[in-house]
Amino acid sequence: MRRSDKKIKSRRQMESIIRAVKVCSVGFVDNKKPYVLAFNFGYGRGVFYIHSAADGRKLDIIKKNNNVCVEIDTGHELKTAENACEHGFRYKSVIAEGKAAIISSGPEKIKALKSIMRQQTGKNFANFKQDSVDKVVILKITASKMTGKQAG
Repeated sequence: MRRSDKKIKSRRQMESIIRAVKVCSVGFVDNKKPYVLAFNFGYGRGVFYIHSAADGRKLDIIKKNNNVCVEIDTGHELKTAENACEHGFRYKSVIAEGKAAIISSGPEKIKALKSIMRQQTGKNFANFKQDSVDKVVILKITASKMTGKQAG
């Protein structure tokens, strides 16, 4: 990171930022071209969970190249100044690099759905309708590297 003064060094602080937001952006690599989508997600212990339809472009991409990047940002606030080039911006962000895997069944799928619901609602859900569970697949993104940055 070029600006070490803005670096978030604590994993605990990065995870606090992750838990505070509802949407992340995931970058996929599609034949050397970026493809980025926004998702509601769940998070726990270095793993991001995202639900998806059972088919589509992102799944096709992951089957060929499972390298992904997750981006999260929050705390946005413009810092105004007299001169245009002196304006600034407050924010906190986390970038996680990792590998994506497709989970289409089993206990890990339910664990992931629970994580997503907890992240989105703050509530712990125990029961899921089986027909709803069967309609989705889960993208499990295991972070191999995380960096955080804050300004302001």
